[in-house]
Amino acid sequence: MEKHNTHGHDAHESHGGSMKSYVIGFLFSIVLTIIPLVVVLNDLLNKTATTVLILVMAVLQFAVQLIFFMHIKDEKKPRFNLMALIFGLVILLTIVAGSIWIMTYNTVAS
Repeated sequence: MEKHNTHGHDAHESHGGSMKSYVIGFLFSIVLTIIPLVVVLNDLLNKTATTVLILVMAVLQFAVQLIFFMHIKDEKKPRFNLMALIFGLVILLTIVAGSIWIMTYNTVAS
Protein backbone atom coordinates (compact mmCIF):
# COMPACT_ATOMS: atom_id res chain seq x y z
CA MET A 1 0.00 0.00 0.00
CA GLU A 2 1.29 3.45 -0.90
CA LYS A 3 1.93 5.84 1.98
CA HIS A 4 0.84 9.44 1.35
CA ASN A 5 2.59 12.36 2.91
CA THR A 6 -0.07 14.86 3.97
CA HIS A 7 2.35 17.46 5.32
CA GLY A 8 3.84 18.45 1.96
CA HIS A 9 7.40 17.51 2.95
CA ASP A 10 9.41 14.57 4.19
CA ALA A 11 9.01 13.92 7.91
CA HIS A 12 12.79 13.66 8.34
CA GLU A 13 13.53 16.92 6.54
CA SER A 14 14.93 19.63 8.79
CA HIS A 15 13.67 23.22 8.39
CA GLY A 16 15.92 25.08 10.72
CA GLY A 17 18.84 25.02 13.05
CA SER A 18 19.27 23.83 16.56
CA MET A 19 19.24 26.10 19.59
CA LYS A 20 23.02 25.59 19.81
CA SER A 21 23.45 26.84 16.23
CA TYR A 22 21.33 29.93 16.91
CA VAL A 23 23.20 30.76 20.12
CA ILE A 24 26.59 30.39 18.40
CA GLY A 25 25.42 32.60 15.53
CA PHE A 26 24.06 35.17 17.97
CA LEU A 27 27.34 35.27 19.93
CA PHE A 28 29.36 35.65 16.71
CA SER A 29 27.05 38.50 15.68
CA ILE A 30 27.50 40.26 19.02
CA VAL A 31 31.30 39.91 18.90
CA LEU A 32 31.47 41.09 15.28
CA THR A 33 29.43 44.14 16.27
CA ILE A 34 31.34 44.99 19.44
CA ILE A 35 34.84 44.85 17.88
CA PRO A 36 34.34 47.78 15.45
CA LEU A 37 32.32 49.67 18.06
CA VAL A 38 35.17 49.52 20.58
CA VAL A 39 37.73 50.48 17.93
CA VAL A 40 35.69 53.51 16.81
CA LEU A 41 34.71 54.73 20.28
CA ASN A 42 38.28 54.49 21.62
CA ASP A 43 39.92 55.77 18.41
CA LEU A 44 42.33 52.80 18.39
CA LEU A 45 43.19 52.83 14.67
CA ASN A 46 43.68 55.47 12.00
CA LYS A 47 40.84 56.29 9.62
CA THR A 48 41.87 53.90 6.83
CA ALA A 49 42.46 50.95 9.15
CA THR A 50 39.16 51.60 10.93
CA THR A 51 37.30 51.66 7.61
CA VAL A 52 38.93 48.39 6.54
CA LEU A 53 38.11 46.80 9.92
CA ILE A 54 34.47 47.86 9.66
CA LEU A 55 34.19 46.46 6.12
CA VAL A 56 35.83 43.15 7.11
CA MET A 57 33.53 42.82 10.13
CA ALA A 58 30.51 43.57 7.91
CA VAL A 59 31.47 40.81 5.47
CA LEU A 60 32.00 38.37 8.34
CA GLN A 61 28.66 39.42 9.83
CA PHE A 62 27.02 38.75 6.45
CA ALA A 63 28.58 35.27 6.36
CA VAL A 64 27.44 34.50 9.92
CA GLN A 65 23.88 35.55 9.05
CA LEU A 66 23.85 33.34 5.95
CA ILE A 67 25.33 30.29 7.66
CA PHE A 68 23.71 30.32 11.09
CA PHE A 69 20.35 31.99 10.46
CA MET A 70 19.55 31.63 6.74
CA HIS A 71 20.87 28.03 6.64
CA ILE A 72 22.45 28.55 3.22
CA LYS A 73 24.80 25.59 3.81
CA ASP A 74 21.90 23.20 4.56
CA GLU A 75 20.19 23.74 1.21
CA LYS A 76 19.44 20.75 -1.00
CA LYS A 77 20.32 20.69 -4.70
CA PRO A 78 19.61 22.55 -6.94
CA ARG A 79 20.77 25.59 -5.00
CA PHE A 80 18.29 28.15 -6.30
CA ASN A 81 18.50 30.34 -3.19
CA LEU A 82 22.29 30.48 -3.42
CA MET A 83 22.15 31.32 -7.12
CA ALA A 84 19.59 34.07 -6.45
CA LEU A 85 21.81 35.44 -3.67
CA ILE A 86 24.87 35.52 -5.93
CA PHE A 87 22.87 37.18 -8.71
CA GLY A 88 21.63 39.81 -6.26
CA LEU A 89 25.18 40.47 -5.06
CA VAL A 90 26.38 40.89 -8.66
CA ILE A 91 23.60 43.42 -9.30
CA LEU A 92 24.41 45.25 -6.05
CA LEU A 93 28.14 45.41 -6.79
CA THR A 94 27.45 46.60 -10.34
CA ILE A 95 25.23 49.43 -9.11
CA VAL A 96 27.66 50.49 -6.36
CA ALA A 97 30.74 50.31 -8.61
CA GLY A 98 28.93 52.17 -11.40
CA SER A 99 27.79 54.88 -9.00
CA ILE A 100 31.30 55.32 -7.61
CA TRP A 101 32.72 55.46 -11.14
CA ILE A 102 30.20 58.10 -12.22
CA MET A 103 30.77 60.22 -9.11
CA THR A 104 34.54 59.97 -9.45
CA TYR A 105 34.86 60.74 -13.18
CA ASN A 106 31.99 63.20 -13.63
CA THR A 107 33.69 66.37 -14.85
CA VAL A 108 30.71 68.01 -16.55
CA ALA A 109 30.38 71.81 -16.22
CA SER A 110 33.51 72.46 -14.21
